[in-house]
Amino acid sequence: MKKVSSVLALAVMTLFFASSTAKSEININIGIKVPPVIAVKAPPAVVVIPGTYIYFAPDVDDDAFFYRGYWWRTHKGRWYRAAELGDPWIAIGIGKVPRVLLKLPPDYRKVPPGHEKIPYGQLKKHWQVWEKERKWERANDIKEEERGKGKGKGKGR
Repeated sequence: MKKVSSVLALAVMTLFFASSTAKSEININIGIKVPPVIAVKAPPAVVVIPGTYIYFAPDVDDDAFFYRGYWWRTHKGRWYRAAELGDPWIAIGIGKVPRVLLKLPPDYRKVPPGHEKIPYGQLKKHWQVWEKERKWERANDIKEEERGKGKGKGKGR
């Protein structure tokens, strides 16, 4: 009998609490802070970062890198990618970011003497050929060779 009355009391309490008008509300906000678009009046000229095939625009205030057909940048600890510098940025997981971008030299903004700015149109048109033909390694070899011969010699090649 005690067992039945205990079960009955439990059932009554359950009904009482279930029929109460208490409201529960759960709000979950998930915000991904996508970096703002980099506003440029015209596509910027770029400079190759020595020892890499990564290009950056020294005249743009925000750090943005061109590598293998895409623009890359970090914002608040995350990596983002865009097809064009003025396009919206898409978040990229750290495992999908090319390793060479993760290992940028800390002084990459110091452009060595003799490194010319490359017009953006030329970059978009030729970056694949330059990488395939290892253009920047050859250019560095030629500069080293010219330095060894002394100033003024070897020019006009």
